[in-house]
Amino acid sequence: MHHAADILLTLFVIFIAAQIGAEIAQRLKLPGVVGEIAAGCVVGPSALGWLTPEQILPGTPLDVLAEVGVVLLLFSVGLETRLDDLKKVGKSAFLVGVLGVILPFGCGALWAHGEGFDWIKSLFVAAAFVATSAGITARVLQELGVLSRVESRVILGAAVIDDILAMLLLGVVSSLQGGGELNLQSLLLTLAGAVGFVAIIGWGGTKVMRRGSGWLEKPISPHSPLTLVLALCLGLAWLSTRFGLAAIIGAFLAGMIASETRQREDLEHKTLPLLSFLTPFFFVITGAKVNLSELASVDALVMLAVVTVIAIVSKLAGGFLGALALGNRSATIVGFGMVPRGEVGVVIASLGLAAGVFNERVYAIIVAMSLLTAMVTPPVLAMLLKRGSTAET
Repeated sequence: MHHAADILLTLFVIFIAAQIGAEIAQRLKLPGVVGEIAAGCVVGPSALGWLTPEQILPGTPLDVLAEVGVVLLLFSVGLETRLDDLKKVGKSAFLVGVLGVILPFGCGALWAHGEGFDWIKSLFVAAAFVATSAGITARVLQELGVLSRVESRVILGAAVIDDILAMLLLGVVSSLQGGGELNLQSLLLTLAGAVGFVAIIGWGGTKVMRRGSGWLEKPISPHSPLTLVLALCLGLAWLSTRFGLAAIIGAFLAGMIASETRQREDLEHKTLPLLSFLTPFFFVITGAKVNLSELASVDALVMLAVVTVIAIVSKLAGGFLGALALGNRSATIVGFGMVPRGEVGVVIASLGLAAGVFNERVYAIIVAMSLLTAMVTPPVLAMLLKRGSTAET
């Protein structure tokens, strides 16, 4: 009983911190997600210590709850995204996804090698520069009500491509770091499986749902459409991990499939309370994972500043060049939308620390870079999106 009470108290602390952080951020004309991440830094182990390092380790109840929160967030974003809309921006999304991986990876590798890492370890460090955090950008786009804009569709489509390429890249550098031979056949099979999963589920699932979604109402319960699509969300989130992809990709595809039903608007309305409760846990715990004590020196702060600038500029350049066909303004919006690294960079940094690729200080810098890109981007993106509107396609 005492243990259960402690967990409830921790959930209370996280949830209240998220609400206070979001409120302060919004009063400062910033997206609420910025305040939630900042709140995580404050209540985390390196500040107030209300959350301990053991509580936020991978696989702990809080980490699982955070994962469920971001899975539901991407599901809700998928609900507002239709396959036909993504098809219209397919070429731009592909270019943004590819260039948004190549440029940050190259710049990250050069920086790491310049810091004294050998080339193999430099490639592993560079992998933390690559993958965009779709969850953070999606939350900002959703808060601003601009998911129907062409730039938003390009960002979401590119995020799927980005995740596939980042997964493949991590497989390559992990093989090299482990001293084993690079198995090209295995990597190609992994890539084919990931692409096939996205194509079959995304295209096939929407086709099936369009032909008839009446089965969602077959059960007697009035909540059956919601419960059935949530089951689809969790199932595809798990299945996507079996293909080496992030769980949020499967959740996004589930939402996109559900967007083809005639119950779409009702589903969007009913998922809002779930999102309000669960998604703050993801952003607070993401912020809590940074170790501020490792950054308490001038050298560390200078290194952090350099790494963050490299991460922002390289991703912005890749996104901008990939979306240039949309015009300079839209390309800038897309570029900034691809900048946040968030939890993806944290995961890769954790793998590098566990493998002995780098020490606690470099780990803290990479994690802090991931969180800074997640905090810097939302207000810039909000400003760009509010300045003017782009014709929807």
